[in-house]
Amino acid sequence: MSVAAMGIVSGGNGFLSQFFTSDSAASTHQFCCFSVNSSPLHMNFSRSGCLVKRGSLLSPRVSVSTTGNAKIDGVDDQLSLSSDEIKPARKSADWKAARTYSERGLIFEGKVEGFNGGGLLIRFYSLVGFLPFPQMSPYHSCKEPQKTIQEIARDLTGSVLSVKVIQADEDRRRLIFSEKEASWLKFSNKINVGDTYQAKVGSVEDYGAFVHLRFPDGSYHLTGLVHVSEVSWDLVHDVRDILTEGDDVRVKIINIDREKSRITLSIKQLEEDPLLETLDKVIHKDASVHTNSLDSNGSSIIEPLPGLETIIEELLQEDGIYDIIISRQGFEKRVVSQDLQLWLSNAPATGDQFTLLARAGRQVQEIQLTTSLDQEGIKRALQRVLERVP
Repeated sequence: MSVAAMGIVSGGNGFLSQFFTSDSAASTHQFCCFSVNSSPLHMNFSRSGCLVKRGSLLSPRVSVSTTGNAKIDGVDDQLSLSSDEIKPARKSADWKAARTYSERGLIFEGKVEGFNGGGLLIRFYSLVGFLPFPQMSPYHSCKEPQKTIQEIARDLTGSVLSVKVIQADEDRRRLIFSEKEASWLKFSNKINVGDTYQAKVGSVEDYGAFVHLRFPDGSYHLTGLVHVSEVSWDLVHDVRDILTEGDDVRVKIINIDREKSRITLSIKQLEEDPLLETLDKVIHKDASVHTNSLDSNGSSIIEPLPGLETIIEELLQEDGIYDIIISRQGFEKRVVSQDLQLWLSNAPATGDQFTLLARAGRQVQEIQLTTSLDQEGIKRALQRVLERVP
C-alpha cells in the first residue's frame, strides 16, 4: 500500500533474546563459530574458528543497542547482529503491541511525523501509521476555523496527539488511528441525556448536520448528529436552508449510544412545541382563523381532519369524557407535517373543559373536550385511543 493511501510501516526499536546451553559431554574447550543467519540465532560448531571457553557458552545475554546492533556478552564484537537482521524482530514486536492497543482500547500518545493528502502520519514505536483527516478531533478545526485542513496538518507536524488504534493489520501493513475515538474515551463519561450544550455546526448532509459540542474548557471535543427531524418544528425539506457550516447553535442530547460512540442531538426540543399552545399562538397573526359555524340544528359544520373523526369516536368511549366539539380551525403558511398530530394544549382548563389541538399539513383545528378527568388522565386516555386506532 502506498504512503498516500494509508502510510507505510517502517522499522525501529524492539528486543531479542536467545539462550545457549553447553553439551555436558563436551570437553573443557570447544572450537566453535557462531553463524548469524536469521532470528533466532544459530550456532555451528567446527574444528576451526574462534576459541571460546566452555563457561562462556552458558546462557549468554543478548543486548540491543540504540544503533541496531545486538551484542552477545563474552563474544567478539565482530559477531554482532546487523541492523537489517534485527529490524524484522522489532517490527513484529511493535505490530503485536499495536494489536494489543487496539484490542484493549488503549490511548497512545503518538508524534505527528508528517502528512499527505488524506491525513496525518503518526509514529508508533518503529512503525508509522495513518490518521485520516475525518478521524481527527473537532478540536483543531474549531480552534482555527479560518485554516484549511492542510494548514492545520502542517502546524501539527512534530506535535504529539492522543490517538486510538482502530486497525492493526500486519499482513496488509495497515495501521490506522482515530483521534475522535480517543476523545470519546476521554470525554464521553462527562455527557448525559438531557444535557444542553453550545455547539458549532460541522458538515451538513441531506439527513442532518454533524455538530461539535463545546465543553466547559472552551474546546470542542465530541461530535453528534442533529437529524433532519430534530432541526425544527417546521417541515424541513433541506437542512442547508436552516443550518450552515460554522453556525453557532444550542443543542440538547437526546440519545447516547456508548457501544457505537454516537450522540444524537436536537435543536427543536429546546424550543417550545407550537402544538402545545392555543390556536391563537399557533396561527400567525396574518393567517386565517375561523370561529365555528353552526347549521340549523346547532351542529358543527367543520369537517374533521382525515382520521380525526375516528379518534373522537374512540375518545367518547373513554370513562370520564362526555363531549367533544371542534370549535375553531385555522390555516398556517408553514407545514410542520402532513400526518395527523393530536396534542393536549397548555391552555388552562375552563371549568370541566380542556383544549386539544389537531394538525395536518397547513390546517389546525381546536377541539373542546368536556371531561371529569384531570390533565394526566386525558393524556392516558389519548394514549390508549391512539394505540387502538391504526
